[in-house]
Order: sequence, then structure tokens, then C-alpha cells
Amino acid sequence: MRPTKISELGGSMKTVVAETVMLGREAFETLGEVEVVADRAIGSKHLRDADALIIRSKTKITSERLAGSSVRFVGTATAGFEHIDFQGLEKSNIEWCASPGCNADSVADYIMTALLSLRIELKGKTLGVIGVGQVGSRVARRAKALGLRVLLNDPPRAMSEGQEMFQSLEELLAHSDIVTLHVPLTTAPPWPTLRMGDRCFFEKMKPGSILINASRGSVLDSSALFQAKESGTLTRIILDVWDPEPEICTDLLNLADIGTAHIAGHSLEGKLNGTLHVYREACEFFNLKPDWNCAPLLPAVDVPELKIDTHGKTDQEVLAEAVLGVYDIAEDDRALRSAPETFDTLRANYRVRREFSNTRIVLSEDRHELKRKVHTLGFQTLKKISFFPLGVFGRVGG
Repeated sequence: MRPTKISELGGSMKTVVAETVMLGREAFETLGEVEVVADRAIGSKHLRDADALIIRSKTKITSERLAGSSVRFVGTATAGFEHIDFQGLEKSNIEWCASPGCNADSVADYIMTALLSLRIELKGKTLGVIGVGQVGSRVARRAKALGLRVLLNDPPRAMSEGQEMFQSLEELLAHSDIVTLHVPLTTAPPWPTLRMGDRCFFEKMKPGSILINASRGSVLDSSALFQAKESGTLTRIILDVWDPEPEICTDLLNLADIGTAHIAGHSLEGKLNGTLHVYREACEFFNLKPDWNCAPLLPAVDVPELKIDTHGKTDQEVLAEAVLGVYDIAEDDRALRSAPETFDTLRANYRVRREFSNTRIVLSEDRHELKRKVHTLGFQTLKKISFFPLGVFGRVGG
């Protein structure tokens, strides 16, 4: 039975918060006592007298791990929840929640930036999106702004919504120039995703394809990935997730054209949305008023406005200038390559990255279709182009 007042918690609520939960202490201190613990160090001694546990993906939770504790609520400030034995928690009458979609825009920003940083012509190519949930849907919508034809594969959605807008995996792989994975990690039939990227998977792909994985590392079979690159099936590989983590395979990192430390969803907004979601869910469970205001704690946006001289530039060149002017994905690639052994530290101490929605793009020409594409990628745009004196526009870094 849910508590109805704070006195039923013994007069004070205690929450254990993993240290990587953004502003976790600040949020849950509004509800009572908070103990912040390193993600992988959370144990029975911390949970013995705790009412709630708030984590991210590095903390694995089972009902056995919570045995002997007073924890009644577990919240993960992440979209995925493979690290939680939710069936075990439910059998133990422990409430739990994840944060679906919390970092979907962040991952979509990452995918668009990765594609545009490859410096290849995207218009007319075909992008295959495997897994069309919160992230995949956003990726598909934005990809069309880059001139990409989009194919979708999502068997659960196809079964519930009809086959019309979806392709089989075989058809998608055969016709896609670029394949991006946005599936949950599952071993459950009828559509397990563990090692779905095996030898047969790559044999069905077009020669010379590009592969992006920002879902889970173990969705791919690493040996098959090496073979696909060696055979020429894959010409470019973009990896944000690895198998295993955090002790990643440096040979696989060397194979990737872009390699990052599982940070695609680590924008400030992506992490904060997760905290906000579990905070509100905890308040509802414990019948407490959610009155935390995070706004005063947020840093200023580094690039609130970006002026781009569009004269003589293609739409793709302008879009590349916009995304790379806000997010330097090469910096994340360099950080991982320079010290892959610090994988966890790179994630825990990840720099402040703001989503595209915080930046207003100002174009020097009133190109309606281009403005629509900029807006589709998530940026703010001016409704009316103003006159700017000569020299006000310039290339980023130029």
C-alpha cells in the first residue's frame, strides 16, 4: 500500500541517489534526507534504511540486492531499464519506473551530427532505422530534412499498427546505404536483439554501407563487425556503445570512424529530463508535492544564437555548419581515443552539452525550405529574416 503522508515514513524520507544522476541531491533533498553514492558502489549498507533508490544504468538492481532494505521505490533516470530486474521488483511489491524518451532528442542530435560530420553527400541516400521508438522516430523525422530516404523496421510496432509503414529487416538491410540501430536490449522472443548484428545480418547489407550503433553494445557481434569491415560490407562505422563496457575493446575503437563513450544521450537536457521524471514519479508514489525548481541551477547556453552566411552554400553545407557549430562530436571522439581506460570517468564527468533546441539559427537568405529543414533538426529559427550589415555572418571558427 502506498504511504499517504510523510509521517508514515517514520517522519522523514531517505533517498539513496547514484552520483551520476544529474542534480539528484538537489531534487530529492526537497523530499527529505539524501545519500549520494558512487553508482557501482551502492550496496546493502546504503539501502538498509532507505525509502527510495534513484539510479542510472551503471547500477544493476535485483530484488535480491534490495533484500533486507526498506526500499519501496526504484527509479532509473534513463530511458532503458535492462539494468533493473523489474519482474523481481514487482514480485517483491517494490514500485519502479524508468524515464522513456528522456534523452531521445539528445540521441537524435548525436546521430544528425555524426552523419553530417562524415562529409559525404546524403541527399538521395537511404537510411534504415531499426527500432522506431522514441529515439528512432525522431531520427527518422530529422533524417528526411537531410534529404535521406528513410526505411523503418520495428516488428512490435508493425504487429500492433500494421505493416504499411514498416519494412522487414531483410528488405531494410538490402536497400539501405546507412543503417542506424535504436533497439532495446532484450533476449525475449519473438524479437530478441542480443547479437542481432551477427554474420547473417551483415551479409544481408549492401556493400559499402555505413553502420551506426547508439543503442546497446551487445546488440552487435564484435567479431562479425570486424569481418564486415574487412570484407567491404561496411565502409564507415560510428559507435557510441560497446561490448563490454567500461573495459572497451581498443581494436574495436580503432575500427570505428567515430567512437564515443556512450554519451549520445548525455546532453544536459537528456540527463535532467531523467531526473525530473523519476522525481515526479517518486512524489506521486509517496504522495508528496513536487515543488523542486531546477531552472536557477542551469548554466547559460553557450551558443544561444548562430548566424550563418548561406550564400553559395548547399542546404547540407548550411545544416552541417549549424550542427557542428553547436556540437563538436570530434571532441568526444578524441577524448575516448586518448584515454579509453577512463570510459566511466568520461561519462561521469561529461562536459555540458546543450541540445539543438536551445540555439536560434539566423540565415542570411530567406530560403524557406532550408529554414524548414533547420527547424526540423530541432533548432529555433527566426520567423522573419532581418537585414544584417556586411560582415556580420561568418563561418564557425573562421
